Amino acid sequence: MSVTVDDRIEREVYVAAPIDRVWRVLTTPEHIRVWYAPGGCEIDPHPGGRLRFRWDEHGEFHGQVERAIPDTLFRFRLALEPDHAPSDPGEATLVEFALSPEGRGTRLRLVESGIRALAVPDGTKAKHAEYATLSWTSALEELAAIAAASHN
Repeated sequence: MSVTVDDRIEREVYVAAPIDRVWRVLTTPEHIRVWYAPGGCEIDPHPGGRLRFRWDEHGEFHGQVERAIPDTLFRFRLALEPDHAPSDPGEATLVEFALSPEGRGTRLRLVESGIRALAVPDGTKAKHAEYATLSWTSALEELAAIAAASHN
């Protein structure tokens, strides 16, 4: 039986908040803990910087920032498995957030790519794509709500 594996996940959300506020919510640990990684987060949002996202039920996942252009683009590699290095070939996907102004708010676009290149069986890749699609969808909705409600 063959499994079809999508190579990328794409999601977009309109955020009723200015772009600088969306950038803060996207890249600041205290905000990331609310919309994405409730077990904790450490982040150095500069090229080469390290990321750590924690979930009590899943463990700690490591990432490495590739590009960070304030109010525009945030791109990082994120390891598929807890405690794996994101720089190892076949171990990580590429996650990119692109921000653009839209009216009085911000258009936030997420793309996670490189799923087919992961060094795991196709069934595992397909499960990752399915789970990541659901989790990114809810995370972006939460991020948009926090940014719209946030006044700091």
